[in-house]
Order: sequence, then C-alpha cells, then structure tokens
Amino acid sequence: MDGIDFWFSIGSTYSYLTVMRLSAVEAAQGVAFDWRPFDVRSIMLEQDNIPFAKKPVKAAYMWRDIARRAAGYGLPARLPAPYPLEDLARANRVALVGMREGWGRDYVVETYRIWFQEGQPAGSEPNLGRSLHRIGQDPERVTGLADAPESKRALAQETEAAKAAGIFGSPSFVVGAEVFWGDDRLEDAIAWHRHGRLG
Repeated sequence: MDGIDFWFSIGSTYSYLTVMRLSAVEAAQGVAFDWRPFDVRSIMLEQDNIPFAKKPVKAAYMWRDIARRAAGYGLPARLPAPYPLEDLARANRVALVGMREGWGRDYVVETYRIWFQEGQPAGSEPNLGRSLHRIGQDPERVTGLADAPESKRALAQETEAAKAAGIFGSPSFVVGAEVFWGDDRLEDAIAWHRHGRLG
C-alpha cells in the first residue's frame, strides 16, 4: 500500500507540531509519509481565508493552543514565534530542492527548530543559512537553485496539485481521495490508511 501524502507549507504555525514529531511517528507506526511542500499562502489568498491576520483573539488562542500541544508532545517552543513569514515562498522552494536532492526533511525540521525555538523566521537570514549549514548544505548553492525560475515553477505546480487534491490548509494528510486537515488529524489519517475508516 502507498504511503500518506503529507502536505505542508513552511509558514504554517501548526505544522511545527507535525514536522517535529513525524519521523518518530513513522518509526513507531510503520507508516511512510511523502513530504510535499507547497505555498499555502497563495491558496488562502485565493480563497479569502486569512485565519489570524487582524484577528487578535483568534491569534492568541492559536499560540496558546500550540503551546499546550507542544508541551504535550515534549517539544520546546518559544512563543509567539515571528509570524507571518515574509519569505514563505522561498522557504518552501528550498524545501522542494531538498526533497529532490534527499535532504529536504532535515532542512524542514531544522528551519522549524530555528524558527520556533530560536525565534528566527524561516526563509530569511539568519535562519536560512544557519539551517542549511547545520544539515551540511551550502547555502549559496541551494539558494541559487531555489531562486531559479524552474524552482518557482515547481512550487507553483505543487501548489496547484495541492489545490486539485482538495488542500486548503497546512498541515494536511491525503490518503487516496480522503483529506485530513490539521496536526490533530494525523492519527485519523493513519487509521484511514490502515483500515479505510476511523475507529
């Protein structure tokens, strides 16, 4: 049986919770995830769905919710983290380059770690160079590839693929034609992958 598509966008706050624990979940559950970065901001703008901008009560709830969930997972977090990201698209283009070359997961984990634990926004300096250095990649080479027209086209194509799959937020998990949105739906996606139903 195929694995589960893990659609994520660096820039999504709740995706921190998934990114930082997914490798352990894979090992414990014996389920493979295909990590698929996309540009959630462009989808949200297209759908007029900006969840936290100019909504201070909802934003405060988000940060408190993430703090509770992170503590439950044993994940450190310095909150609120810088948000929203100025260079969301660039962060995700770097992730796409990494997925193609085989180091993408390490980059995503490290850039989220620096963002949520050290307070440096993903996609911008010093996070970008630091996260690439820490995983053994040359920032100049990688950013050159990520900023090339073909990488911009690739991110746009992946974003269109996400939309075609019914994705509207990050993180999302896709099992066949079924979409599960949110870190708190990860276990539901695994159950559906195994049994074709919940419970």
